[in-house]
Amino acid sequence: MGLRMIRELGDPVLGKKAKAVKEMTPKLKQLIADMKETMYDSDGVGLAAPQVGMLKRIVVIDVSAEQDQPIVMINPEIVEQDGEQTGWEGCLSVPGKSGKVTRPRHVVAKALNEEMEEFTIEGEDLLARAICHELDHLDGHMYVELVEGRLYTNEELDEMFAKETEEEAEEQA
Repeated sequence: MGLRMIRELGDPVLGKKAKAVKEMTPKLKQLIADMKETMYDSDGVGLAAPQVGMLKRIVVIDVSAEQDQPIVMINPEIVEQDGEQTGWEGCLSVPGKSGKVTRPRHVVAKALNEEMEEFTIEGEDLLARAICHELDHLDGHMYVELVEGRLYTNEELDEMFAKETEEEAEEQA
């Protein structure tokens, strides 16, 4: 296994549509293993193959607290979505920044696993957000296209959240 370089906003590969995976190969298995390692090393909850320069329809996602439940989705597609949630979103390809994005609260997607067997996954809240975010990468789209308002640096967000917490504490006192 090995860490891959994460492409950043402005890299032309991030604007291209990824190609479907026709068969599993040792090279693709290595790519998936590297993607998991890269995602975990970068403290991400998801990573799409185009983010590491490979135009393949592959994503890895892990929204578990322990980061020990990776979901591999090959040729994924959302087949159902409903509800709405607005929340902060970031991206490993846009380091140090976040923005508010509205996405479905609930999604159902179908994909292939590493054995090229079809499965269905249902996600709510953070998992739904992660599925939508990563699948956008496969079509050459990034969350910055959907940001409501502007992007904030992590430092600005830390200050905003600290101020909110301080104000809430004062209200409760």
